[in-house]
Amino acid sequence: MTPAERASAMAFALCSGRLDGLEASGRIRRVAYDYQLGNLDLEDLWSEAGLDDDTVGTEASVQSLADRILVRTIFLQERGWPMTGDLRELQSIHRCIFHGIYPHAGLLRTSDTEPRQRGSPQTCFPWQLIATGAMNISGELAERQNLGNLDRSRFIQELTLIYDQLGYLHPFSQGNAITLRIFASRLAHYAGWDLDWGQTDRRTYQVAQEQAYLGCLEPFGRLFTSIVRPANPTRIFLIAGWDQGPAH
Repeated sequence: MTPAERASAMAFALCSGRLDGLEASGRIRRVAYDYQLGNLDLEDLWSEAGLDDDTVGTEASVQSLADRILVRTIFLQERGWPMTGDLRELQSIHRCIFHGIYPHAGLLRTSDTEPRQRGSPQTCFPWQLIATGAMNISGELAERQNLGNLDRSRFIQELTLIYDQLGYLHPFSQGNAITLRIFASRLAHYAGWDLDWGQTDRRTYQVAQEQAYLGCLEPFGRLFTSIVRPANPTRIFLIAGWDQGPAH
């Protein structure tokens, strides 16, 4: 990865974690910054971070969770994953991010669940039908050419609908939000757009989630309007900084 790609990978990892209320420790941020500068390669980052996989099935602290997710998000961006545009892609992302954190990393949930938002009358998609629901969504994406060749307003409209459908699908018992952000960012980039998650905040994201569960997609539409920008084809998809423009 180039220095700019490393910087964008770290920026996304930090911004995405904050949307879930996860702030990596100063030590891990310093190690990641050394990686960004090119002083460490990916294996060095992993080693210096000191994050092993021996805590599967145990209760990790919020700080440990934040540190692990930051490093694993950077790791995923450099190593890549099968970009199949379907449930397998979501599972690949989830497995890489949460291996060593949750014992069910990459595995679909096996029970029904309710949204955390108070006052929501809905449950998430029935767990027995997750594979079928995901197949329908991926079929829609294929029919829409993975949202390619759309102007900005139409792209935002279509992305909002797909994001809502995948949010309702809720394929995993934990870790759905970051998995969906990574998937949506990849989808957007290949459609010619980048998502600058640094332009929103946790509360705005939470409100959009809450309203989506109640059937109102306007908050997510406004959120995406604030973060969608033309893609920079010379950089990886998770680049931050709208003001720098698509040619930086």
